[in-house]
Amino acid sequence: MSGADTRHPGLNLGQTDAGGHDAAEEVVFGFWVFLMSDMVLFAILFATYATMSTHGQAGGPAPLDLVDLGSALAETLLLLGSSFTFGMASLALKYREGRTRLVAWLALTFVLGAVFVGWEVHDVHVWITQDDAPPQRSGFLSAHYLLTATHGLHVAAGLLWMAVIAVQIGWFGLIREVKLRLMRLALFWHMLDIVWIGIFTFVFLYGAVR
Repeated sequence: MSGADTRHPGLNLGQTDAGGHDAAEEVVFGFWVFLMSDMVLFAILFATYATMSTHGQAGGPAPLDLVDLGSALAETLLLLGSSFTFGMASLALKYREGRTRLVAWLALTFVLGAVFVGWEVHDVHVWITQDDAPPQRSGFLSAHYLLTATHGLHVAAGLLWMAVIAVQIGWFGLIREVKLRLMRLALFWHMLDIVWIGIFTFVFLYGAVR
């Protein structure tokens, strides 16, 4: 089956790199299996948070006490912006627009992601030092920190992965192996955006309403 005829759930390279597209078939499918297992982890964390936010406050801060919608909205816009810039990087890869443009979009994505992580760390500092809400105070706070920190660690891992790929692009060029790694990172990054939308909606918006 030719590269133009095959499809996989990810970036379609069939028109510009049929060989790379064919090579991505099994690799990208296998990575989707990993992403689904990672989503199971987040589903468990969401379920734990839902239970603890109602029954695990132990007289400590409630969800409303930790909600700063302005901060959460800014973080959401940063992450959504990084998803857009990564999409532009993916298009630069697909249409062979050159390493310079690809790396530029990746660099902008990295900056947005790094600011997001830094903002989250600042929020944690505020919760602990100003709101007197350390994770050990209640089951709700433990679940809250575990959910947001797990997502934050995923973003940090994505940033490290992105930096490694940028070095590989400069060292090896856009060889097939590097393309496949970048395609998988794109799926991983967009998955983190989806998870964060869930956190923003369920933890912050719903917490503000409650």
